Amino acid sequence: MEVEKLTTLLEKVKSGEVEVSEALQSLRTLPFEDLGFSKIDHHRQLRTGFPEVIFCEGKTDSQVAKISERILNVGQPLLATRATPQMYEAVKAIHPEARYNELGRTISVLHSEKEGKEGVLVVSAGTSDLPVAEEAAETAYMMGNPPERLYDVGVAGLHRLIGNHEKLLNARVIIVVAGMEGALPSVVGGLVDIPVIAVPTSVGYGASFGGLAALLGMLNSCASGVTVVNIDNGFGAGYSAALINRLSDG
Repeated sequence: MEVEKLTTLLEKVKSGEVEVSEALQSLRTLPFEDLGFSKIDHHRQLRTGFPEVIFCEGKTDSQVAKISERILNVGQPLLATRATPQMYEAVKAIHPEARYNELGRTISVLHSEKEGKEGVLVVSAGTSDLPVAEEAAETAYMMGNPPERLYDVGVAGLHRLIGNHEKLLNARVIIVVAGMEGALPSVVGGLVDIPVIAVPTSVGYGASFGGLAALLGMLNSCASGVTVVNIDNGFGAGYSAALINRLSDG
């Protein structure tokens, strides 16, 4: 339940518009709702500012749909990651306004458009890194931080990045997604005075070891201000960037 909705409910109880028993029924699923195969943490939005996100891998289409239905029924926005087109169709059947980012593999529903806070920039080294970059971008967007995108500006053609230097300077936090040797976050980190969140991807030939080479390269960055999340973890990067942007001035 959103803080605003809970506040409104309590005010209505105070004024007598809503009976205590009715309010209790609305709060019955707090702090969690047990579906047997899943315990949905409806209280999470009150604690952290954003509701539970569904990680779809390993779940059936039916399980994703049922969890989504319960999250939506309590008035919370929905974000599901690593979702298949079949999962999207199952969710869309219960909520026609559900949106699917095919590249980022996310399902999302916003109950109402709110004015967002700009400042998040998502940068990708190559086109092959876009699935992870789009997962990060969708996460930031759902958390009220509509991102700007700067894609395919890797170190193999550094002039592409330098030609967009102004975009780097205008951001408050930058997510940099890269595979192969993972060099791009260090380059970006050496050009700006804001947090840089590096995301290694599993893109690369054999010696990239499924993203391990990029991960180690980013962890060993000589640029200050670079923080690293797990391999292919666009969601974690988008979430962290949204929290940083929320606290930033301006």
